[in-house]
Amino acid sequence: MTVRDDAYWMKRALVQAARAEALGEVPIGAVVVRDGAVIARGFNRREGQNDPAAHAELIAIRRAARKTGNWRLTGSTLYVTLEPCLMCMGAIILARIDRVVFGCLDPKGGAAGSLYDLSNDRRLNHRVEITSGVLRGECSGILSAFFARLRQRKKEQNGGVPPFT
Repeated sequence: MTVRDDAYWMKRALVQAARAEALGEVPIGAVVVRDGAVIARGFNRREGQNDPAAHAELIAIRRAARKTGNWRLTGSTLYVTLEPCLMCMGAIILARIDRVVFGCLDPKGGAAGSLYDLSNDRRLNHRVEITSGVLRGECSGILSAFFARLRQRKKEQNGGVPPFT
């Protein structure tokens, strides 16, 4: 069996992010890996499903639990292109995921080190090992390009007036 590194799995998460982007969703992707194999994938579906909880991480975690027949995902690593939010970190902790690897920080909503850090809160019954910055440039680049195109589209719809005035 070949041992694959974090960059390899993050590239799989980036494929999921591209799937989200193709559907007009914010391009965030996630994969759950256990024993050297992907057991579940997910990408943002909030717009398409009109569901504020349809984050890439939650979709991947739910699929992994269904596939394994167990809500406890011990022995698993979640790879996600953007730092998980409070809701997703809560689900990660509840699912007993051992490790989270993410690409870029989310200074406005991240709960794995930037704005909050639930991963190592001693008041909770589970700790999560965090690795950040894996393929940071690629992960932040896909998000930056998406939002730049969105701003440009809104500007064009407003007759050249920037959307944030």
